[in-house]
Amino acid sequence: MSLDYTLAEARCLDAADPLAAYRNEFIISDPELVYVDGNSLGRLSRKTIPRIHSVLEQEWGDRLVQGWQTGWYEAPLRLGDKLGELLGAAPGQVLIADSTSVNLFKLVCTALSLRPDRHSVVSDVLNFPSDLYILQGCLRLLGGERKLALAASQDDVHPDWSDLDRLIDEKTAVVCLSHVTFKSGYLYDMQAATMHAHQVGALVLWDLSHSAGVVPLQLDAWGVDLAVGCTYKYLNGGPGSPGYLYVRRELQEQALSPIWGWFGQNHPFAFGLDYLPAHGITRFQAGTPPMLSLLALEASLDLHLEAGISAIRKKSEALTAFAVALADQVLTPLSFRLGSPREPAQRGSHVSLRHPEGYSINRALIEEMKVIPDFREPDNIRLGFAPLYTTFEEVWQAIDRLRRVVVERRYQKYASERLPVT
Repeated sequence: MSLDYTLAEARCLDAADPLAAYRNEFIISDPELVYVDGNSLGRLSRKTIPRIHSVLEQEWGDRLVQGWQTGWYEAPLRLGDKLGELLGAAPGQVLIADSTSVNLFKLVCTALSLRPDRHSVVSDVLNFPSDLYILQGCLRLLGGERKLALAASQDDVHPDWSDLDRLIDEKTAVVCLSHVTFKSGYLYDMQAATMHAHQVGALVLWDLSHSAGVVPLQLDAWGVDLAVGCTYKYLNGGPGSPGYLYVRRELQEQALSPIWGWFGQNHPFAFGLDYLPAHGITRFQAGTPPMLSLLALEASLDLHLEAGISAIRKKSEALTAFAVALADQVLTPLSFRLGSPREPAQRGSHVSLRHPEGYSINRALIEEMKVIPDFREPDNIRLGFAPLYTTFEEVWQAIDRLRRVVVERRYQKYASERLPVT
């Protein structure tokens, strides 16, 4: 198979793509730039711009504090319900609030309070380090005999399911995992893992940051207890946009946030001196919501709901499969190896390609080749495909320019330098 053939194939796939029109819904200022970092920061939706202008000029500029009467106060739950449609969660169970880390802190503390006689928290070595830091911090804060146990990985791609099974037992309070792991893109069987934890009475807390918006989820149907995630990746909420949390309805009245903020109080504008938690998911609010960044999310959520998560997932699988096939053809002879699962059903929407000179190659792509991926230590170049705006031709261009960087030895000038943000 020649590269010319696969470029023609990419163009045919784009011509037949039922989601192709959605690319026009996003700001693409440089059509020559291949952006394959949607798993870190999504593109800006065109409809977000007039929405934010309206918030600035009319709702804040004209109405000032009365802007809270224009739907601001209800927005965390209203947008949460929209996001819930993508997560398979009925209304009243998803809240847009704070950051992923803050929400994870809330729900870890909540889970441990619901299982006070259990002393083990289980995760894995593939989990996002920030999640592990939060777990460590919670355990130190709460003290006692509680310990964190991490399941191993034999290849840095897949978790060791046998080790995970061994660690999850009658002493486990909560299992905390990333649905899609941040380096390899491994996609957990959420239903199976949740069921296994429930068999021994443990709660399960999922981080959905790399799956929400690209992978169909059924949080309610699969019996998930708790979940968190961010909105600036595939959901295109913008840099630093607020996170979200999910608490299964059956747990809400017995669960209590460790942060007793006024927006989580039952009657916040009564200004009582004693905290009384609000009913339902709103008790997990804390301080005043960041309204500008919160409302910037809504237009992109509407696009996802319009396109349909099943169609998005179908294209995502096709994009990653095309990337893997091209990498096998032209990159494997150049010392690249696949750092993601080969089975499409076990992959999220990013593909990790590993190379001993991965960091330098990544720098050369950005500096010289008009390709923006990202890099994760020690040698992972991640290509993140957002189905609403990524094209098959962009996938072809990304792989071909990777090839050229190595063949032309462009990476060598970046061998000794590390930037603070990758």
